[in-house]
Amino acid sequence: MKRETKQLPPLADFAAYLRQEERAPGTIQKYLRDTGAFLSWLQDRPLDKDSVKLWKNVLVTKGYAPVTINSMLAALHCYLAFAGRRECRVSFLKIQRKLFRDAQRELTKEEYHHLVETAAAQGRERLALLLEAIGATGVRVSEVKYLTVLAAQQGYAEVALKGKIRTIFLPKKLCRKLKAYAKKQKIASGEIFLTRSGRGLSRCQIWAEMKALCRHAGIEASKVFPHNLRHLFAVTFYRVSHDVAKLADILGHSSIETTRLYLISTGSEHARQLNRLGMVS
Repeated sequence: MKRETKQLPPLADFAAYLRQEERAPGTIQKYLRDTGAFLSWLQDRPLDKDSVKLWKNVLVTKGYAPVTINSMLAALHCYLAFAGRRECRVSFLKIQRKLFRDAQRELTKEEYHHLVETAAAQGRERLALLLEAIGATGVRVSEVKYLTVLAAQQGYAEVALKGKIRTIFLPKKLCRKLKAYAKKQKIASGEIFLTRSGRGLSRCQIWAEMKALCRHAGIEASKVFPHNLRHLFAVTFYRVSHDVAKLADILGHSSIETTRLYLISTGSEHARQLNRLGMVS
């Protein structure tokens, strides 16, 4: 069976399907990139389960991390389901559950505040407020666009993502800051975090600004990225509430197990907890 890839739907159709399913823009880009890599590799090989297994082994041989391989397989599985070829899907790599977080990637609350202070000291008011907005609400970087003037006025934002709508409450102090910033920038309605040309900030812009800031703040770049602010919010909220189910709702997780991954402590923190038990005289 040759050139079976011709019978498969083109990536453009797959992209349209993903948009119809209301997948996040970042997810669509990743799914297209990973699926495209597989199709380029497939070439004249027949599309069957053995070929997908071989592709998985190729990724392992190339030294991809197991988590990365599983994410690439998830993208391919979605495409195969869309193409009506579910029988070609393969099992994911089994990964032992992580017991501790990497301390080199753990952003502390003190470092977070230092980042905000550094941005403010440099006159980067938008970036300082953006850091606080993500840190105080736990929104995804793709959800920043829902932090609008109306949301600041009413004290909550309605986020529509993946076919679901959830309410994100905004702290009163954050609302005051958002409204003051919008007034200063003459933003009467719509998104608050805009570029000079009036467009919403992209994921890449936010990422780049944070990376540039960490150099001035003297904080490791490996700790400074939008998702780590979301993680810091989750850990801080849980330490106050001890309610993982409520935290899952706030973060928009469909599974509490996903939320539990956010709460994994570092090895050093675990050691301190053991020392406080007082079980050795």
